[in-house]
Amino acid sequence: MYLVTGGAGFIGSHIVRALNDRGITDIIVVDDLTQCSRFANLADCRIADYLDRSELRRQLDAGTFAASVRAIFHQGACTDTMETDGRYMMDNNFAFSKALLQFALTCRVSFVYASSAATYGASSETRIDPLNERPLNIYGYSKLAFDQHVRHLLPAADSTVVGLRYFNVYGPNEAHKGRMASMVYQLHRQLCQTGKARLFEGTAGFGNGEQRRDFVFVGDVVKVNLFFAEAPVRKAIVNVGTGRSRSFNDIARILISLRGGGTIEYIPFPKELQGKYQSFTEADLSDLRDAGYTEPFTGLEEGVAQCVDAWSA
Repeated sequence: MYLVTGGAGFIGSHIVRALNDRGITDIIVVDDLTQCSRFANLADCRIADYLDRSELRRQLDAGTFAASVRAIFHQGACTDTMETDGRYMMDNNFAFSKALLQFALTCRVSFVYASSAATYGASSETRIDPLNERPLNIYGYSKLAFDQHVRHLLPAADSTVVGLRYFNVYGPNEAHKGRMASMVYQLHRQLCQTGKARLFEGTAGFGNGEQRRDFVFVGDVVKVNLFFAEAPVRKAIVNVGTGRSRSFNDIARILISLRGGGTIEYIPFPKELQGKYQSFTEADLSDLRDAGYTEPFTGLEEGVAQCVDAWSA
């Protein structure tokens, strides 16, 4: 049995579909479908069971969760970087993750979980090193706190435990994320609705729309998850990005070219984001490569084209 938390979400649903593509259907999806529209991400998938997140948490806390699990893909979390309720964030992203990790360690089950490049925050250096970890918000800190907990337990672990620090993931199935959807999706939607792609004016030494991020296609993220869930035992925290930063202008221009029209409009940088915004990210992939993952990553032009085809279908 495979357990996928956040299985109705963006990355989680792609993992479920990838398992299905391998002929695997003995999957338990864990999620919270209060936002019921996300069911559509799983409508064409085959699973064995579904558990509400709160029910899994109750069983873990009571020690009664007894499924025979082969691997856990822990994608479920509060991903709203603007969330200000620290207690809620830490309960969702830290305490729940600890309970699930303890189950995995006790049962010697492969545990691959979603961390985040938000752990770097104010640091432009993304080599895996505590000296480079400077989160700018409670979301980034919640992810860092769990990474630190994992580091404490890794030496004694007998099974796979791998944290994946996602950079800016984009792709189909992310519409439900609203303001937390990737800039690829948001700019696509803006161009469809208004013919204009709205980007921030210059900030932190970057020109208008020239803030740069490492944009990684969701299909590549899924491949990394599946790679680490398989034997042999691996214990690590690694970055998951392309290793190449691209500007927001690049995304807008690619979309405009694919659509055959549109313009870019620059808007003032929001005051509420000052001091809390990463203007540059680029994944250092040395630890990922050292861990044995050698596959190339999808280029931005190719990935955006696949997204437009999916969103236009």
